[in-house]
Formats: sequence, structure tokens, C-alpha cells
Amino acid sequence: MKNKNKLQHILRELAAHLPYSIFGVVIGIMSLGVLTFVAIILDSEHLLPKAAQELFHVFHPVHILLSAIVTTAMFWKHEKHFFKTLFIGFVGSILICGMSDILLPYIGGKILGTEMHLHLCILEHPQIVLPFALIGVLTGFLVPSAIEKSTEYSHSMHVLVSSMASILYLISYGLTEWIHLAGGVFLVTIIAVMLPCCLSDIVFPLSFVHDKKSRY
Repeated sequence: MKNKNKLQHILRELAAHLPYSIFGVVIGIMSLGVLTFVAIILDSEHLLPKAAQELFHVFHPVHILLSAIVTTAMFWKHEKHFFKTLFIGFVGSILICGMSDILLPYIGGKILGTEMHLHLCILEHPQIVLPFALIGVLTGFLVPSAIEKSTEYSHSMHVLVSSMASILYLISYGLTEWIHLAGGVFLVTIIAVMLPCCLSDIVFPLSFVHDKKSRY
């Protein structure tokens, strides 16, 4: 694959996935609105961040699982190198999902004027993160053709889970009063979802594929 063709393919994929990212973030914000409504009805100021934190530790590992499947399958489809694919799957899921679900929401919360707490799950809860990454990578070896046939479905699910994880992190670790900053939350989450998800699913694995083995 020539660099120019690879870049064109990546840009086409980014443009194609933008609507999915917007849709996922909107669903995430609506879900957070329901959670906030319940907290208000129960008149508990501590309920929202606590509930958001518990839910974050569900959506973040699931996001890693989905990312590991797609990243591994994308790379394995183009280059049958077991240990290289294993490395790409782990790095592409754990590090890039950490960027999406934790680092970018953390920075976004700071930009929005909130005192954020940096919570790194891979360091504080490796027993939660690593099994999902491992199963995702192993699954990615087995289903590259299935992933290719269900690109829209798999990416939509990936983006929705990523949106929920990013928004829940914002609420869990600083931005509890988010309603009056809903516009900022929307923009922060779009960036936190769009950039790392496409890096993980498309840019990262394809960047390591040898040109002679690429099918594009």
C-alpha cells in the first residue's frame, strides 16, 4: 500500500464514521440525562457520581473488549504475524481506549473549568481491564471476516460504548454539575470518541501493515 493510498483510505473512514460518533454521543448524553433525573428525584447529591463511577467500570472494560476485537481483526486480516498482531491488539485497545475514556475526558473537564481526578484503571484495577483485553485479542484472531461484514454494526456499538465510558468518566471524577455545560460536554465527548476510536480501529492497525501485504 502506498502512503498516499493509505492516507486517503484513512480519511474516507474518518468521514464515514463521523455520523456514528455523533449518534453515539447523543445517546450517551440522553442516558446520562436519565441518570441525572433519577438522582434529582431521589434527592441525593452523592448518587450521580457514585452510580456513574460504577457504570464507568462496566463500560470501560467493554470498550477495551470491542476495541481489541476490531483492532486485532483489522491487522490480522492484512498481515498474518501472530506476535505482532498480539502486540498491536493489546496496545491498540488498552492505551487508545485509555486515551478515549480517561485522558481526553480528563483534559476536557479541566478545560471546562472543573477540578478533575485522574483515575487510571489499568494501574488501579488491572484485574478488570486485562481479561477483557485478552479475550478481545483472541476473538480478533478468529473473526476478521465477520468484522469486515459487520463494520457498521460493530463500529456503532464501539462508538456507543466509548461515548458512555467518556461521559461517565467526566461525571465520576469531577464534572458532577454538567447540565449547564452540556454543549461543552458534547464537544469534549465527540473528540474523545471520534479520534481514539478511529485511531484504534483504523489508523493504528493499518499504520503497521507492510505495504506489500495490504489489500488496499
